[in-house]
Amino acid sequence: MHKSFTTTAATAARIYLYSARAFEALETDPFAGARAIAAAQAFTGAAGQTVLVPGADGRTESVLFGLGNGRDALAVAALAGKLPEGDYEIVDDGGQPFAHIAAAWADGAYRFERYKTEKSGPPRLKVPGGMEGERLGREADAAAHLRDMVNTPASDMTPAGLQAEMSALAEKFGATFKAMVGDALLAGNFPMVHAVGRAATEAPRFLELEWGKPGDPKVALVGKGITFDSGGLNIKAGDGMRIMKKDMGGAAHAIALAGLVMGAGLPVHLKLYVSAAENAISGNSFRPGDILSSRKGLTVEIDNTDAEGRLVLGDALARASEDDPDLLMDFATLTGAARVALGADLAPLYTDDETLAADVLAASARTGDPVWRMPLWDPYLADLKSPVADLVNSGGSFGGSITAAVFLKQFVAAKSWAHFDIWAWRKAKYGRPEGGAPCGLRAVWSMLEARYGA
Repeated sequence: MHKSFTTTAATAARIYLYSARAFEALETDPFAGARAIAAAQAFTGAAGQTVLVPGADGRTESVLFGLGNGRDALAVAALAGKLPEGDYEIVDDGGQPFAHIAAAWADGAYRFERYKTEKSGPPRLKVPGGMEGERLGREADAAAHLRDMVNTPASDMTPAGLQAEMSALAEKFGATFKAMVGDALLAGNFPMVHAVGRAATEAPRFLELEWGKPGDPKVALVGKGITFDSGGLNIKAGDGMRIMKKDMGGAAHAIALAGLVMGAGLPVHLKLYVSAAENAISGNSFRPGDILSSRKGLTVEIDNTDAEGRLVLGDALARASEDDPDLLMDFATLTGAARVALGADLAPLYTDDETLAADVLAASARTGDPVWRMPLWDPYLADLKSPVADLVNSGGSFGGSITAAVFLKQFVAAKSWAHFDIWAWRKAKYGRPEGGAPCGLRAVWSMLEARYGA
């Protein structure tokens, strides 16, 4: 069971969730003196408002929490983020699906404490037992694992660290795993992965995990695993480099999603591919103006060494396509342009597959996990043409997230493909802690469950 959940809570504090409209219309007290206590503390049901009501022993007995307009699926994160350790149960759900409440609770209760001497215990939400509780626990564990990976500093979450994460996942679920490391990437035909990572002290590598029955539908997941991005010789400014430990967030999403697939025993033939490298600076760095070969056979002129993620993904997507998957999805912290367009929380989705787009967006609405479809605009391929190579790795300052997606498309040969240009990070707000964050994970998982589950 996830550490912020419990199935047995005999003395749990009772939580009442209210939208502002529902609380205004409340005609009877949900517990003795509730409306008078609320009035004394100016509680109106506005988003994030919280009232803790003690019992005779001084411990919290009841909780009022405001949902505002009730449209934020993760509103309860603000409550879990401020409650003290103890057990709690939802008495009035305020019209929120319990799956949303549980996901929000785990989100707000999360703390990254690997490096802290003193560790705190989270508040625990009472959840159903049986299969439903197990399902909620798996999703919460996957999100927490993703966040732990992203929050781990690059000194520990190195390319070898990502390899250890995937190796442990393979061992847990009886999957096969292999890694191609260092100069073996050249012999194995992953030249762009090698070029991006060769300047780092720790060698780059290409990681593959395989699980499931060969006769089942073939699902391939690809993750960008740049464990730290200095920008290379086109070095980032200090502020831009500060949180670049998160540049392996795409790999973290793909690994977490693979864990959900295997943990639920989804009847698919799963393959997980991660290009793991650090984009460092040394005398061996790849340079602006260099021309790289690729696994696909296309040549790429380097315009900007800080557009390295699409290079390692290009080789990975070409490799994934060789096995003719029924569904191929990649996750990458690829562009700042995606954040300019959609901000931190919305996960940009790129695909030419109308059915896949509809399924992902339906799952997004179902889970309250926001995804927004972006145009995979083929005419922008003109911005990626090079006079001396097949492609250039940067399409200029306009439509940067779109041109990056169009670049990736040149390396894909699959029946159905989707690209997610995520941030994998967020600033602290509404009780949700700053740091690594899932972006589209629950929506994509829900889509896979709906497609391939029983």
